[in-house]
Amino acid sequence: MGKRDDLIAKYADDLKNKCGMTPDMELLKKVTIGCGPAIYNDDASTVAGSQKSELDTIKKNFLMKKLGLPDGPELDAAISKAIETYGKSERNKYRAVFYYMLTKQFGKESVYS
Repeated sequence: MGKRDDLIAKYADDLKNKCGMTPDMELLKKVTIGCGPAIYNDDASTVAGSQKSELDTIKKNFLMKKLGLPDGPELDAAISKAIETYGKSERNKYRAVFYYMLTKQFGKESVYS
């Protein structure tokens, strides 16, 4: 198993144990690949849930650009819901897990087909 496979297994574990979700492994793999080299960088591989600038970047670059969603209060609500699901006190919110949850929330799995 390569490093990416190890990370995908770690992300699946987070989805199961921290988020209470059964991961769609194929989608999780595609979302992880979509994150690119960021998954290998300690800082870039996680989401700073309390940082407004980080959340704005997720909204603009992921939800609006990648998933093609229109701007609106539901985007902020979805980000807040993902933070709640992951656990506010959870320090390491992995970007791939976060993006996976947002993709599922909006039913945008087709973006990764």
